[in-house]
Amino acid sequence: MRVLTYNNRTFASQLRAFADPGSTSATVSTSVAAILADVRQRGDEAIVEYVARFDRARLTPTDFRVPEAELQASVARLPAADRRAIRAALAAVMAFNRRSLPKGWTARNLHGARVGERHFPLQRVGIYVPGGQVPLVSTVLMTVPLAKIAGCPEIAAFTPSNAEGKVSEHLLAALALAGVREVYRIGGVQAVAAMAYGTATIRPVDKVFGPGNAYVCEAKRQVFGTIGVDSLPGPSEVMVIADDSAVPHYAAADLLAQAEHGSGREKIYLVAPSRRVIARIAAEVEEQLKTLPRADRIRPVLAEGFLAVVVRSLDDAVKVANQVAPEHLELLVRPDAQVRLTRSITTAGAIMRGNFTPTAVGDFAAGPSHVLPTGGAGRFLSGLRVADFMRRTSILAYDRRSLRKAAPVVAAFAAMEQLAAHGRSVAIRGE
Repeated sequence: MRVLTYNNRTFASQLRAFADPGSTSATVSTSVAAILADVRQRGDEAIVEYVARFDRARLTPTDFRVPEAELQASVARLPAADRRAIRAALAAVMAFNRRSLPKGWTARNLHGARVGERHFPLQRVGIYVPGGQVPLVSTVLMTVPLAKIAGCPEIAAFTPSNAEGKVSEHLLAALALAGVREVYRIGGVQAVAAMAYGTATIRPVDKVFGPGNAYVCEAKRQVFGTIGVDSLPGPSEVMVIADDSAVPHYAAADLLAQAEHGSGREKIYLVAPSRRVIARIAAEVEEQLKTLPRADRIRPVLAEGFLAVVVRSLDDAVKVANQVAPEHLELLVRPDAQVRLTRSITTAGAIMRGNFTPTAVGDFAAGPSHVLPTGGAGRFLSGLRVADFMRRTSILAYDRRSLRKAAPVVAAFAAMEQLAAHGRSVAIRGE
């Protein structure tokens, strides 16, 4: 664990250096570009080869899509407790996100014209679900329901298989319970390529959603413009701001939870106005680590990606949080401070308040999507929401009277920008 002191004159630069996600390596970028180009040119044939190379699965194009009967069978085979958990999480996500469904409106503008907005669901969306080291069942529930609420008529899910061509039954069951009928056992860059360009057996989508490794994120970056992408989420992050009301073993458990994701590049931050608080939580981290089955993956994160910051006050903690823009932010502080910090911290992907709101409850059960901005992107991006599965169109309806009121403004701008035809197109209607 590294420790920085807020009032150190080099603090800002040291924090920036630690938080910097780094640029994509030239090797990754070049490899991704080659795969995308190959799939675009050779389609299914190229996908067969990349699935065999990266997933060691021998598939033919007819094997790409998971039969609907297999999806339904996975639900039947699911243990009852797991089925109840998936349905409970699904209900929470639907209930939360229905509240953010954009609504159209109409009104009269300053000229007296009728104006407004309408929102339309994207016609065909692709959902990428990581399934490598661990099948991210929860990602299904943090993406698909939002597409359903938006009204997207076509939802195609992509996830890698194992060497036998099998996909996690829990993941398939979650997709089926969420209402997805089109599922492909394809992952990696080749899946993004299929979504962007289409093949003989896979139709392209309008936009792709969901997290992935560095190669998948780079593929999303490179296909942006051909199709839309939700964001470029990187390794998981959590920041815990703690005062002396924080329960040390709760805080430690939450830091370890984010560190166990497995990429080795996760970032965990502990911010406190007391070295004593930091020391107590750090000691708990070491103690609890001894009991975790994925300790071998967590230790490198603790060594390279664990930063403690000693601040003078919680006001300084606000400044640290707004600079880092953490994916997950836990406020393990007194209730009055929770309210104050929630108002002041404006860049966090999601804020969890109090000792009994661990990040994991947001990841799995509370309702908001856990697809959140990372790597500082919270300064300009929000977490996934229903509006991301829709597009907006503005509506204008002028009559002769309202156009007459707008005409002087149009004429002035047409003159300033030397666009005579623009001005004429309005003026001719008043002749």
